[in-house]
Amino acid sequence: MSENPLTFNQTVFAITEFIEVAIHTILYVRQVYPAEIFVRRKKYDTPVFQSRHPSLNQYVSGAVKAIGDELIHGKVDKVIVVIKDKEQVPLERFIFSIETMIEVDGFNKDTSVEEAISAVSLGQYFRAFLVKLNMIESQIGQMHLGDNVSFAIIIEFKDDVAPTHSNTKDPPPWIPAMSQDTSAGASDDSELHMVRAVNTGIINVSLTVQESGEKVLREQRRRAAEKLEEIPVEHKNKDEPKVG
Repeated sequence: MSENPLTFNQTVFAITEFIEVAIHTILYVRQVYPAEIFVRRKKYDTPVFQSRHPSLNQYVSGAVKAIGDELIHGKVDKVIVVIKDKEQVPLERFIFSIETMIEVDGFNKDTSVEEAISAVSLGQYFRAFLVKLNMIESQIGQMHLGDNVSFAIIIEFKDDVAPTHSNTKDPPPWIPAMSQDTSAGASDDSELHMVRAVNTGIINVSLTVQESGEKVLREQRRRAAEKLEEIPVEHKNKDEPKVG
């Protein structure tokens, strides 16, 4: 990889590629699909896991292509991977927040930006993202859902901005998201955890994990039930009167 400052187009490509790798990693570490459908790879000089299921890969790659198409035009505010239970209740949102720092004319998008970091440095940042993602269970616990789990990829646009494809005759590569799946659909009881952030000098990216209020409540109930099970019988009955 080059030590030269990144161009706008290189930055968009690198971020898009990273988001695709990160999505596969999220699906693996959160056990949305069985571990058997993933194969171990290496990216950014760190181990990663990639799905080998054709229809799943097609969905992910199609969504990522749409993300890249909108990043080029500076329209993306957030990319969200929402994990839901069998009732389609959101439990976790992995939120990639995007901030375009500079506007670059079309004819300059393949020209290095003086203030930008290099491809080598960006790769090191992405490695740190993935290392944290692979350890996310220690921060937010297990899902405890078994097979009753699904996910969706959501693109949130900047205010008053329409998707690029909505202005063409081509069918859009997405459908409108359910409001409960979006970042605005999170309740006040949700908990937010920072994973990593990077300032490229062109487009900034941060990744947070949001545990929904429903998940937090379920976890509180589960832990309370486990504590009850751990209380010895003689302890629970210690205040009962003795006979004899």
